[in-house]
Amino acid sequence: MTTKQLSDERPWGKWEILLDENYCKVKRITVKPHSRLSYQKHEKREELWTIVKGEGIVILKGEKVTVKPGNVVHIPTQAAHRMMNETDEAVIFIEIQRGSYFGEDDIIRLEDDYGRN
Repeated sequence: MTTKQLSDERPWGKWEILLDENYCKVKRITVKPHSRLSYQKHEKREELWTIVKGEGIVILKGEKVTVKPGNVVHIPTQAAHRMMNETDEAVIFIEIQRGSYFGEDDIIRLEDDYGRN
């Protein structure tokens, strides 16, 4: 029997699974100060990000948007996106994934600060 991973530390911060169903996955994502996620896209899911703490910059399809607590960002399937934290405080957002597949291997990295593919 395999155990599902419920959280993971990454160079940029961490993610924690709050809900994992066949119709959606919900994560809490924490981005460390002066860190950023890879610029990436997904083939099989869309995401909805609700910012709950801190101030970040979202890059969505090449456009920069500053986000604060209460802001919501919709990331369509196959849209290139990234969260950046240029402040001294962590950025925390809730990510709701919807689609046909929610695995970590559905990440296509277009640019990455940590040498990951």
